[in-house]
Amino acid sequence: MGLKSLSSISVSDIESLGISREAATSLHERVSEIINTHGDCSPSTWQNITRSILNPELPFSFHQMLYYSCYKDYGPDPPAWIPDLENAALTNVGLLLERRGKEFLGSGYKDPITSFSDFQKFSVSNPEVYWKTVLEEMNISFSKPPQCVLHESLPGGSQLSYPGGQWLPGAYINPAKNCLNLNSKRSLNDTVIIWRDELHDSLPVQRMTLKELREEVWLVAYALEALDLVKGSAIAIDMPMNVKSVVIYLAIVLAGYVVVSIADSFAPLEISTRLKISNAKVIFTQDLIIRGDKSLPLYSRVVDAQSPMAIVIPTKGSEFSMKLRDGDLSWHDFLEGVNNLRGKEFIAVEKPVEAFTNILFSSGTTGDPKAIPWSNISPLKAAADAWCHLDIRRGDIVSWPTNLGWMMGPWLVYASFINGASMALYNGSPLGSGFAKFVQDAKVTMLGVIPSLVRSWRNANSTSGYDWSAIRCFGSTGEASNVDEYLWLMRRANYKPIIEYCGGTEIGGGFVTGSLLQAQSLAAFSTPAMCCTLHILDDDGHPIPENSPGIGELALGPHMFGASNTLLNADHYSVYFKGMPLWNGRVLRRHGDVFERTARGYYHAHGRADDTMNLGGIKVSSVEIERICSGVDSNILELAAIGVPPSGGGPEVLVVAVVLKCSDTEDLQQLRISFNSALQKKLNPLFRVSRVVSLPSLPRTASNKVMRRVLRHQLLHNGSSKI
Repeated sequence: MGLKSLSSISVSDIESLGISREAATSLHERVSEIINTHGDCSPSTWQNITRSILNPELPFSFHQMLYYSCYKDYGPDPPAWIPDLENAALTNVGLLLERRGKEFLGSGYKDPITSFSDFQKFSVSNPEVYWKTVLEEMNISFSKPPQCVLHESLPGGSQLSYPGGQWLPGAYINPAKNCLNLNSKRSLNDTVIIWRDELHDSLPVQRMTLKELREEVWLVAYALEALDLVKGSAIAIDMPMNVKSVVIYLAIVLAGYVVVSIADSFAPLEISTRLKISNAKVIFTQDLIIRGDKSLPLYSRVVDAQSPMAIVIPTKGSEFSMKLRDGDLSWHDFLEGVNNLRGKEFIAVEKPVEAFTNILFSSGTTGDPKAIPWSNISPLKAAADAWCHLDIRRGDIVSWPTNLGWMMGPWLVYASFINGASMALYNGSPLGSGFAKFVQDAKVTMLGVIPSLVRSWRNANSTSGYDWSAIRCFGSTGEASNVDEYLWLMRRANYKPIIEYCGGTEIGGGFVTGSLLQAQSLAAFSTPAMCCTLHILDDDGHPIPENSPGIGELALGPHMFGASNTLLNADHYSVYFKGMPLWNGRVLRRHGDVFERTARGYYHAHGRADDTMNLGGIKVSSVEIERICSGVDSNILELAAIGVPPSGGGPEVLVVAVVLKCSDTEDLQQLRISFNSALQKKLNPLFRVSRVVSLPSLPRTASNKVMRRVLRHQLLHNGSSKI
């Protein structure tokens, strides 16, 4: 039976979803009243249904029935959330446009909703005005102001060095100082961090004020100086994202050193690789990671990685469960020599904006991770995205389960603190009901997710019964999302919007996203990020006409505030600009994702165009996967690892295609188990092979390179039953 229109739904249809006859009759009457006023299939119909009828207690199947029936004949990109002018005018951008919209846009300015797209275009054509304005709105302080906002790249040699221009030339700044400053956004007694430990769910949440955070950061900064490291030295953090790791992160930056971000899930080899590339002199870590009633080793992995001196924080009390290596320091001993300085302000080390503040890693296609330095401008890009697109401001409580090893960890630090918001940290797994209760008890207002996390919540029903009504928007990043799962997520918070956010470590934030001043469609992006231009390339590698629908590899306009201009272990120009087409006389920046622009102006992500895949929000190269899997079984002749989107949409799943020496004897299910065991031990415990497919041969180029793109296409269109 086909999908019914909204007006064709009967009381019996509603009752069949497990709703009582009396309640079904009442719901049917209320739906009919909305249809009589707004029609059978319109965004205003859905908007009124979400505001006056639907709530989290009603079965999700009823939400699905009304959503899909309402938009039965609408076509692509139906809006799941629509802004209203009253609330839009109270957003960060809305307030700015109400004050200065006519100054920016002239007589064409109407209101924050109508004129938002024009304001985005204004930001592209007037970066000097836009960034001067936003940096002032965020109360950014420089010890030495910039000569200008953008010094465009010059012809000749400098084009190779700065094809994206030089931003804020001549300025000196310390991003951590800007996180701790007093200004109109906050006072010393404001709460800046809220947290809770897993299994302590019945206890009140814990809180730290700005005054307390400043004193903790200052003390660690003094202890770092006592190590007598050269200013600018690299200092690694391999810890869960908790209060201490955030304090350490800010202290490293405040004292003029460079953070090396290492995810706490990495195996020793991956830790070692990142330490060597960054030339880290010290590493902060914990003895253990506590997850529920399990204790997972962390310090021992750092030791196995042959790290430099480690400063080790005990997870339970002040005692360690193991003996420290000679030369390593306990947290207590590290701080002991400077305890007399507690409460004394540490004078921030101000550095040029182009100086490094953080080294992060993103997988390349050669097997080695790309070492991407964030300059002192990158934190400002992160904070500005949060200010504009996610509307983070004073009074907000921001929770985004992540880690300082990935860009969203540092992003969360700057997005929260620079904008005067509180950061909410749950010390444990975000998968269970403990995290859902924390979101309720902390009164989180902006909740960040990745789609696989939402899928887990839905499948386990782990959020049921918790009040998420304080949430005013969600953020989503890391991987492709699924319409049905995100409809379920919106329902949990009474249909608050989901702002999709896509960028990259090398961008320092996003290039395509959403806005609270635009209608938001599920699993879609509504706008390029401020000051960003998106260019979809045709099959010949040329940009299709602007604002035209189409699908292809995405390229970015080169002038991106906060984006990288160097790599530690690769040639930046070759990676991001070499061989790219020109647009308006400027070489475009390579990104590598396949994107679609729809007829209604929304954008959809379609995965990677190159040989890097995205697994659970973590980018990893095919080469890294293949290197480990190839040694699992002597019957493997060759193999290729690819990320394949499932037929129903959503994040990529890992498929390994194998060519076997003897295909008659191999158990593919057992081979899959062996691959998973090897990957989780040697690379990352979060990675999982979903399917193993046996092929007679792999598609190759004339130069004998495996054509993974062709293989991905074959599996999607000819072998979908196998994946």
